Amino acid sequence: MPHSHDHIVKSYDDELKRLDGEIIRMGQVAVAQLDAAIDVLQRRDTQAAMRVVANDEAIDTLEHEVSHDVLRLLALRQPMARDLREVYAALRISSDIERIGDYAANVAKRSMVLNQTAPVSAARGLPALAKLANALVTEALDAYRERDADRALAVRGRDVEIDAEYTGLFRELLTYMAEDPRQITACTHLLFIAKNIERIGDHATNIAENTWFLVHGELPQGDREKGDLTSQVTDGQ
Repeated sequence: MPHSHDHIVKSYDDELKRLDGEIIRMGQVAVAQLDAAIDVLQRRDTQAAMRVVANDEAIDTLEHEVSHDVLRLLALRQPMARDLREVYAALRISSDIERIGDYAANVAKRSMVLNQTAPVSAARGLPALAKLANALVTEALDAYRERDADRALAVRGRDVEIDAEYTGLFRELLTYMAEDPRQITACTHLLFIAKNIERIGDHATNIAENTWFLVHGELPQGDREKGDLTSQVTDGQ
């Protein structure tokens, strides 16, 4: 009987490790997708952008696998306490990664439309914003993989950096539109791209918060610090 129990525990651990591996793989694909989306935006490469959009399906497939594994674990293993948090966090984090993939695909889609207009110099600020977003996603995923709550909390604290960068780019694009109405269409697409990247930062923060929850059994204390001041810009304050 003890041997049988050990076998069940090992099998359960293997399933949790498999779930973990799927999450990490999803994250790696999402990070690569954002890198590729910004690359095709800068190179104005429509064919490559179409490949980025098509590759989003790989992340969706992985999320379905995670959901399937989570349901099987819940049904067959009936996890308790910490193990239940593992399963819950995996489900939440996979959903955030799937959204990150969606936003990267959106960037690629917008870049295809932008390729039909003249280049806008204000677009130079987007790679820096994307680099910061990708750094936060990577750090959040590393914190999850290592089960490092303090590292996750540091990621949560850095979301304000993306907000500040986004607000600066938002102001710059509005200025371009005001000074040259011919740039309005292109700048509008760039604003949507910038917003998509800023939202990726929010999902990196969600991953970090769920990692903290996984380790401590509760969400971090206090509200997130926010640096997105674009509503003040549009309100004329």
